[in-house]
Amino acid sequence: VRADPVRGRACRVGPSLARSTRQRPVEANMAQAFKRFVPLADRVLVSKVAAEAKTSGGILLPEAAKQEVHQARVLAVGPGRRNQKGEIVPMGSQVGDVVVIPKYGGSELKLEGEEYHVYRDEDIVGVIREE
Repeated sequence: VRADPVRGRACRVGPSLARSTRQRPVEANMAQAFKRFVPLADRVLVSKVAAEAKTSGGILLPEAAKQEVHQARVLAVGPGRRNQKGEIVPMGSQVGDVVVIPKYGGSELKLEGEEYHVYRDEDIVGVIREE
């Protein structure tokens, strides 16, 4: 018998299910961390994509040889900026998009040990669409 973190009551679980429920609160806390942050105006909250550890030929790269990847996944998007007439200009990216970000710029933000970055919508270089 183990306490269910989602429902807040005791439940009976097997060993394989017990392992999966132990991981849920950690994943839920990470998800809650950036969901509490709401970008204002034309700001975009992103999480950088990790650099590849292998080459296309299958060679493992050491940490020193990895180049920084300028791609990130969009986690939250503000409502957009206002133009001269007061109308909201729609954002160029949406939640879940993989975007190309500039090498420099943006604001670094740490929420519960995780590193995130906030950019203006106009600073985002482009959106990478999956085929």
